[in-house]
Amino acid sequence: MHFNLNMIIAPYSKHFIRLVLTLITFNFLSISTNAQQEKLNLTAAIDLGLKNYQTIQAKRNYYNASSALLQNTKNEYLPNLIASIQQDYGTVNGQFGPLGAVGIAGAGGGLAVASAGPPYTTQSWNAAFGALYLASANWEFFTFGRVRSKIKMSGSQVLRDSADLTQEQFIHSVRVSSAYLNLLVAQRLIRVAQSNLERTISIQKTVRARARSGLNAGVDSSMANADVSRAKLAVIEARNNEQQTRNLLAQYLKVAPDPFLLDTTYFSAIPIEFKTTNDIANNPQIRYYKSRLELSDQTASFLRKSIRPGINLFSVLQTRGSGFNYNYFPTVPDSYSSNYMDGVNPARSNYLIGFSLSWNVVSIPKIRQQVNAQRFVSAAYQNEYDLISTQLQDQLILADQRIENSLQSVREVPIQYKAASDAYIQKSALYKNGLSTIVELQQALYSLNRAEADVILAYITVWQSLLQKAAASGDFSLFINQAK
Repeated sequence: MHFNLNMIIAPYSKHFIRLVLTLITFNFLSISTNAQQEKLNLTAAIDLGLKNYQTIQAKRNYYNASSALLQNTKNEYLPNLIASIQQDYGTVNGQFGPLGAVGIAGAGGGLAVASAGPPYTTQSWNAAFGALYLASANWEFFTFGRVRSKIKMSGSQVLRDSADLTQEQFIHSVRVSSAYLNLLVAQRLIRVAQSNLERTISIQKTVRARARSGLNAGVDSSMANADVSRAKLAVIEARNNEQQTRNLLAQYLKVAPDPFLLDTTYFSAIPIEFKTTNDIANNPQIRYYKSRLELSDQTASFLRKSIRPGINLFSVLQTRGSGFNYNYFPTVPDSYSSNYMDGVNPARSNYLIGFSLSWNVVSIPKIRQQVNAQRFVSAAYQNEYDLISTQLQDQLILADQRIENSLQSVREVPIQYKAASDAYIQKSALYKNGLSTIVELQQALYSLNRAEADVILAYITVWQSLLQKAAASGDFSLFINQAK
């Protein structure tokens, strides 16, 4: 296109030749710079986004947290085993009388003396060492399904967070792909706007030359100047759009918004496969909403079973040592030893084994309303599940319609572009020979500029339509396998 245009206009202006040489030099330098820059293809962009994007990292941490909580829930079924060693020194005065175990403020939660000895008529300060060795176990080994239900609920939470992570990765892959294609269009539209500016400048030079020689009215120069100004504004607008689109892609990739060198093969090729066998129920978004519903149902089941009783198996093994002998009475006040080893040496042992059945009967009315509330939550999740299913079904239908329309556009734009290019060449030649008006030339210029943009949009729209179908169906491989 530029070659034919230059052949027509070049004979009319030496300044135009200098402009063309300048532009060729600029393009050559740009090409040399781009050659040094590494090209970012779509697959690499998606991988980079999945690796760096903060939301995906957050979802992955949520999944790891719920996995740890699931293991913790399983560990709750293990028995409690407590071992204790106590060694102390003190007196063993006893006294008949009532006693209440009331904690004293500021005394560490309530400390008391558990000494045991014979009652003396007066205070005795005889003291010896003593020791207590204790091992106890408590195991709620049967809960009528309560613990198992809690494990299932925690497992459902893991599945929910896993589905949420998968959904976020899927959605972000679509985001990156869409931003990539949009940036491709924005970059190419700058070139279209720049080409249009070059054409308007060359026309401006021709108009000025003909106006100075009296072949055209002076108003043509004003109109040509307005066209150049409008074309410059279009270049600025195209650059603004490219910068915004580039910034969005950089955010998705978590990199600096420097200029990207993208794969431009999408302007010369279109996908060949548009059908998918993927069931929409396998869409990661559908699976996420379904996992929320399953988690809510498991939560309601756990709440219902939380009112069930539990059977505990417990055992205690206790060994004591004391520096006071068995015959330490007021009649034998010297029957004790203050030696440390005599006091801490194990002397008497006791054990206990038993089981208990415990059930909080009052929990039934308390839990009932929680179960009812959770059922309403499940109903809300079901409504949202039905909504996203309907939306994706409609988007799938719309994507098929858009694919059909975009394919028709791809077949039509070459015809439009050739006609617009031929019309521009013709009107340009006619205007230079005084056989056409500046308005007709402007209209041909506008049609050619629009045709160039339509060619770009037609090809990218096919890829965007396929991406929309992949997003709706959940079959991202349908898009990425052909976009490589």
